[in-house]
Amino acid sequence: MTRSRKRKLLRRQALRPHSHAPRAIARNAPLVSTAVLAAISTAHAQSPTPATSGGLEEVIVTATKRTESLQDVPISIQALGTQKLEELHVSDFDDYAKFLPSLSYTTGGPGFARVYFRGVAAGDNGNHSGSQPSVGIYLDEQPITTIQGSLDLHMYDIARVEGLAGPQGTLYGASSQAGTVRIITNKPDPDGFASGYDLEGSVLEGGGGYVAEGFVNIPVSERAAVRLVGWATKTPGYIDNVPGTITFPTASSVAGRPITASNAAYVKNNYNDTETYGARAALRIDLNDSWTITPQLMGQKQENGGGFAYDPAVGDLEIHRYRSEKFDDKWGQAALTVEGKIANLDLVYAGSYLKRDTTGDSDYSDYTYFYDVVYGYYLNSDTDVVNASQYFLSDDRYQRWSHELRVSTDPTKRLRFVGGVFAQRQQHRIEQNYKIDNLDPGLAVTGYPDTVWLTQQVRVDRDSAVFGELTYDFTENWSLLGGFRWYDSDNTLQGYYGYSEAYSGSGNSGETLCSFQAGDARFDRSGWIPFGGAPCRNLDKGQKEDGVSPKVTLTYKFDRDRLVYATYSEGFRPGGPNRRGTFAPYKSDTLFNYEIGWKSTWLDNRLRFNGAVFYEDWDDFQFSFLGANGLTNIVNAGGARIKGVESDVSLAASDRLMLGGSVTFLNSELTKDFCENLDSTGLPLPPGQCDPLSFASKGTELPIAPKFKGNVIARYTFPLGGFNANMQGAFAYQSERRSALLPADEAELGGPNRAYGVADFSFGLDRDSYSLELFIDNAFDKRADITRFAQCDEQICTHPYIITNQPRTFGLKFSQRF
Repeated sequence: MTRSRKRKLLRRQALRPHSHAPRAIARNAPLVSTAVLAAISTAHAQSPTPATSGGLEEVIVTATKRTESLQDVPISIQALGTQKLEELHVSDFDDYAKFLPSLSYTTGGPGFARVYFRGVAAGDNGNHSGSQPSVGIYLDEQPITTIQGSLDLHMYDIARVEGLAGPQGTLYGASSQAGTVRIITNKPDPDGFASGYDLEGSVLEGGGGYVAEGFVNIPVSERAAVRLVGWATKTPGYIDNVPGTITFPTASSVAGRPITASNAAYVKNNYNDTETYGARAALRIDLNDSWTITPQLMGQKQENGGGFAYDPAVGDLEIHRYRSEKFDDKWGQAALTVEGKIANLDLVYAGSYLKRDTTGDSDYSDYTYFYDVVYGYYLNSDTDVVNASQYFLSDDRYQRWSHELRVSTDPTKRLRFVGGVFAQRQQHRIEQNYKIDNLDPGLAVTGYPDTVWLTQQVRVDRDSAVFGELTYDFTENWSLLGGFRWYDSDNTLQGYYGYSEAYSGSGNSGETLCSFQAGDARFDRSGWIPFGGAPCRNLDKGQKEDGVSPKVTLTYKFDRDRLVYATYSEGFRPGGPNRRGTFAPYKSDTLFNYEIGWKSTWLDNRLRFNGAVFYEDWDDFQFSFLGANGLTNIVNAGGARIKGVESDVSLAASDRLMLGGSVTFLNSELTKDFCENLDSTGLPLPPGQCDPLSFASKGTELPIAPKFKGNVIARYTFPLGGFNANMQGAFAYQSERRSALLPADEAELGGPNRAYGVADFSFGLDRDSYSLELFIDNAFDKRADITRFAQCDEQICTHPYIITNQPRTFGLKFSQRF
């Protein structure tokens, strides 16, 4: 037997169900499953094309850090595999997010999405000094979550996307409080040469775009292979910056003449075009029959010509911007995975280094205008009044190191274990210059001309953990899993934030809070403690914590095709320091999850029906909001309860017709009164002392996540004139969802995010090694309210914007495989 045939046989044997642990599900599943089944929903890691027997292909996942069949894993998983990703034209985060119904998100544009699972969201603003995310994003074995948003990786040559709903604290740690998204790449394969390319052209109202992608898998020897992947894309813009003016009332009154800003120099149609370039290179070396090493390098650069929001008061897909906006995002990751075997133990080491730089040039004129209206704020001297239109330049530099060493025992044994140790360090260097051209030099931050506010900080989040899950099969039917994760976190925030010493509001921040060396006079700048290029260091805070996150799962397997499980699990998110000097640090918050789920296969493997019913308590959750001077405050306040059902279904209606989709129903609400007003120590005021505009009562629905989100997919294949033809329709829908936690804030944002549904259609032909496909995405040109926001506190900047989806897009795609 050749080595390659032996390796394939071993893989099949590892995936084969064992006699002592057959799959199963409760025959009398919850009644809600009837309604879920009617929705016909699917999202699976392999394309649901019929197997040779006329049934569904087996879905393989690695969610438990073992290679297993989806139907054997007692976890709620929604997944999309290589073929399904291609069939649905998934190219980025927005595309796959609409087909994972347990997932919801807000966004500031590509690369700045805040991801949530099962409605565990309070409407945090995603600030760089705010809470860590509650959902972890992984690229293969390595975490790629950053504070302000996960990497928006171009989706090409991807094995699958796994959406793990519910707390994943034991195996995935701190930023997997509510769930985890795993993006698994295709790996080098020494068994044979393979290559391919895809060329795509698309048209929407804003112009034309293109996609060029290719991969090659090259065996170097019987034991080694290289896989190279590259892509270049352009997406045309669809937001128009139309002519507009803004007049500043206080500045005009002081000057005795109108002080008006005009955007005439920046008017441009379709100004938010995007270009993306990237590549991936991986090497696999089988050192022997027991040890394999896989180093991988990946990088991507994305250039966005403008923002992705429009102003409903101006017009559909239109906005007024008083600055030429631009946003660049470039990142690179080096990763190493070592897999081996010592005696009967499987060992895996996974390490990575991620470096990400994002820069932006953003209009901020709303902030200046509304603070001028409310507070008489125009930032200049009485004798030299200028256009007070503000903008800010941002430069964010991320670095992340992660290391995991784990061991697992033989998965065929009745008693089996997986566990290990983990450590990571995230560093975020933050620089934001809020500027007004021709600002009075006496009002500018020292050393930064025209800068009215400067943020220059270094945030470091460190955590380490010991984790493990132990499973024991009591009988052929009953299994019990117990797991834990002990974690230790140490998070710090240092640097400078605020105004100049001369500005009247600087008593709460800025140069008047600068630290001094012992013995120096208070206003002797030479005595300030330096911090990089900032005037001084006026911020040096930290927060340390440790704790344990447990998990228990009881599984009952009726037969090879059906199981039911019950899980209690906890997810956690570390605390951290508030940068406002007088405020106490915020502490970790915990999500308590109670879940009953099922996995089942029916009709001789033609119908797959999985789902879960869950109840979650979110205690003293971290809530971030804008306070005085636009500073983000984070407090542990209130509590919430989320109840829901999620399910996915795949049906091989015939050898040619596949139906399926997925669905989630949610009911979420506050279990305690919530007040945004804080006392002098940073703690919320009692309800009786709370400003009604800053209050949300017990029973208030949580924001961001809809009560219903689901999708349906139908694909029909047939012969046509010597070709294999296919037709596909996909429809994704989500109901109305609240745009902010506080009712008063939601009112200023123009109400909740509206319900919407997006339909995509395609028709394709393929023969031999090539295929041609016509497609139309967002066929009915529906506008999605993905995010509603204001440039500052909603009660001050009463001017809402909406970030929406891409309009109707027509495309033609040609592919060839070798």
